[in-house]
Amino acid sequence: MIRHLVLFKLNEGVQRDEPRVIAAAEAFVKLGGLVPELEFWECAWNITDRPIAYDFAINSAVIDHDALKRYIDHPAHQAAAGQWREFATWVIADYEF
Repeated sequence: MIRHLVLFKLNEGVQRDEPRVIAAAEAFVKLGGLVPELEFWECAWNITDRPIAYDFAINSAVIDHDALKRYIDHPAHQAAAGQWREFATWVIADYEF
C-alpha cells in the first residue's frame, strides 16, 4: 500500500470562507467517492493555528504505484487540484506501508 499525504497552505491574503476556497475543499471531499483507486480517503481543515501549520490536509491510500498514477491522472483529481493552484501551495509525501 502507498500512503499519499498532501498539506495545503493558503496563499497570503486568502481566507477559508472565500467561495473559491470552499468550492475547492468540497471538490476534494467528493473526490474520495469518485476515484476507484482510492482504498482510503479523508480530508479536512486543520484545527490548529500555529505559524508552521498548513491549512488543509489530505490523507489517502492506494494499493500500488500504478494505482497512484491512475489517481493522480484521474480527471476528477486534476480538476480538484487545479482549483487549489489558484490560491494555495502544497507539499506531498508518498510512502509505502
